[in-house]
Amino acid sequence: MTTFVEKHGLWDTDQQAQAEALAARFDSGEFEVVRFAFPDQHGLLRGKTLVASEARKALWSGVNMTTTLFAKDTSHKTVFPVFTKGGGFNFAGMQGGADFVMVADPATFRVLPWANKTAWVLCDTYLTTGEPMPLATRPLLRRAVKAAAAQGYEFIAGLEVEFQVFRVEDNRMGLADSGQPGTPPSVSLLSHGYQYLTELRYDRVDDLMELLRSQLQALGLPLRSLEIEMGPSQFELTFGPTPGLLPADLMVLLRSAIKQVCSRHGYHATFMCRPKIPNVMSSGWHLHQSLCDPGNGRNLFIPEPGAAEPLSPLGMHFLAGLQQHASDAALFACPTINGYRRYRPFSLAPDRASWGRDNRAAMLRVLGGPGDPATRIENRVGEPTANPYLYLASQLLAGLDGIQQQRDPGPSADAPYDTPADALPRTLDDAVQALRGSTFWREQFGDTMVDYLCHIKEAEISRFNQAVTEWEHREYFSLF
Repeated sequence: MTTFVEKHGLWDTDQQAQAEALAARFDSGEFEVVRFAFPDQHGLLRGKTLVASEARKALWSGVNMTTTLFAKDTSHKTVFPVFTKGGGFNFAGMQGGADFVMVADPATFRVLPWANKTAWVLCDTYLTTGEPMPLATRPLLRRAVKAAAAQGYEFIAGLEVEFQVFRVEDNRMGLADSGQPGTPPSVSLLSHGYQYLTELRYDRVDDLMELLRSQLQALGLPLRSLEIEMGPSQFELTFGPTPGLLPADLMVLLRSAIKQVCSRHGYHATFMCRPKIPNVMSSGWHLHQSLCDPGNGRNLFIPEPGAAEPLSPLGMHFLAGLQQHASDAALFACPTINGYRRYRPFSLAPDRASWGRDNRAAMLRVLGGPGDPATRIENRVGEPTANPYLYLASQLLAGLDGIQQQRDPGPSADAPYDTPADALPRTLDDAVQALRGSTFWREQFGDTMVDYLCHIKEAEISRFNQAVTEWEHREYFSLF
């Protein structure tokens, strides 16, 4: 009998060989269970866990899932009318909570060191007809990487991720704590903050840092450094540069891994940009990126000796593309209401689309120069909750547009908070409207994807606007 993968020709010869090798490992008894996961519209991992004997079959048959998973906002509420004709989408196959199929990408296989005899594999998603799922985000980055390759470029990115870890005092699992969303846990600090990069602060949380280091390296992630950040219970990890799709695959696995490992040891890890805790500092996701020659690995952003600019002409055009599309791509880098609390002047976070030479106040920080193989652009606009496939794809496509249009980024901003430049969106609603009206992103991602993402975010904004906040209660309850 022809399998789903064979019928629709979903694997190349390398993937077929990799799947055969995995099947042999599943047969050997090395694993008891295998987690099949796909990154959803928010960059969260969803999926099913199969016993090893069933996992072997599922490599070729795929794993059925419900299409309602693509209809959910961040509260996991379904915000499309899936049980009406058409299901609220403009293409067939989504109505009535119909099935879609997850198909493993064997190249992504990992062993989860914290879980007993457990393997993990990342999946791509397809309609039951074998057509790629139109709402999946991983293919968007894959297409962007192929577009760059067609022009003779390999996309390289390195991750620099801030997050917070707290000690759990109460998991809040009382009967009244359930809901969409449920009550978050009560937590306490692991560090007071504001002793940035001090060795004493690091040593006091060495148990946590050693836990993360050992598990992330056992997982095979290219970890470079572990750091104490500025804010209370705030930390930062950096990772070595990787090509193509891999940085995004690493990011979805990284976030899930940290949360799982921490939870098993009585901690609560969060990638929320700005939690409501006293003296908080916002967390960002700084994305380091460059283009290389795929033939010899040469960094194409390195300028010639004696050049006036810190990047090659190609790199300067790429930089200008990022600058040009900063506002209409803001939703991809900063997809939550909370993330826009971070954009404020004099805060080590950007508030406008400026660039600067080694300047942490600029949105785009240019590092390196003649002879430096690590020459790159660091975009400081992202929050750590961003869907990495949307974030990286938007960066690459914006940069390629800058190259194609031969855009000029203008002079370096030595005082970024005083430099005239386009302001970044101040709210999620501003970012949604900028994306919805963007001809460029409709051409790149298609109307279906743009309208879909905007609809989900507008549902979240609507829920937020209907909630009575603590600010309102404090402001008006006694006054009027």
